[in-house]
Amino acid sequence: MIDERAIIDPAAKIAKDVTIGPYTIIGADVEIGAGTWIGPHTIIKGATRIGNNNKIYQFSSIGEDPQDLKYQGEKTYLEIGNNNIIREFCTINRGTTGDNGKTIIGNDNMLMAYVHIAHDCRIANHTIFANNATLAGHVYVDDYAVLGGFAVIYQFCHLGTHCFVSGGALVTKDVLPFVKVAGNDIYAKSFGLNSVGLRRRGFKPETRTSLKHAYKIIYREGLTTKEAVTKLQPMVQECPEIKFFIDILTTSKNGIAR
Repeated sequence: MIDERAIIDPAAKIAKDVTIGPYTIIGADVEIGAGTWIGPHTIIKGATRIGNNNKIYQFSSIGEDPQDLKYQGEKTYLEIGNNNIIREFCTINRGTTGDNGKTIIGNDNMLMAYVHIAHDCRIANHTIFANNATLAGHVYVDDYAVLGGFAVIYQFCHLGTHCFVSGGALVTKDVLPFVKVAGNDIYAKSFGLNSVGLRRRGFKPETRTSLKHAYKIIYREGLTTKEAVTKLQPMVQECPEIKFFIDILTTSKNGIAR
């Protein structure tokens, strides 16, 4: 199942049923789990760990050195979980010692063509990145986030669970969970809840109503972040999902996209 024209370092650890296409190059410190399919003309190098049942399409570059001038050849890592789809020409870099040394991608994510994941990013599970979506370094993306085509996320931003970033958006601040942001004139702004996504993922009407109420507290009442958190905390007992708002509001270093 490994094409004879592929170049595989003998030290690489590859499960028996992995498929590797012609002219793909696999480096010495790479591990690839069972059921993974790798197309032709792909390069996987560095200390890269890839789990089970992933599909990596042609011309992708996985585990390359971080694009950071402070990087001086230290051993750093890329970890990719299970059941991910990585389409053509994606580029995913390893971490740096300036952070925790790892770029991490979870499970069941879809990265469409030309997506770039920079050093030290952490992507959770079930996310979708449309064509040319780009993460700068140290970006955190939570479960079920969706990024439109050509969305650009500035370094150190945090994208909350179930958020939606529109195509072409320039995001320079954290995006709260369940919120949709859009705009590329200067920076992305909030445009309400990701109502369509919440309905599609089975959120109950009463939960969506509570999240809408929380959104209005944060964005419409003119409160400081501390005041908004104080007002949101009693609502968590009735709607546990509101805690996701509180978590980012209380930990954000960039401020939130408004």
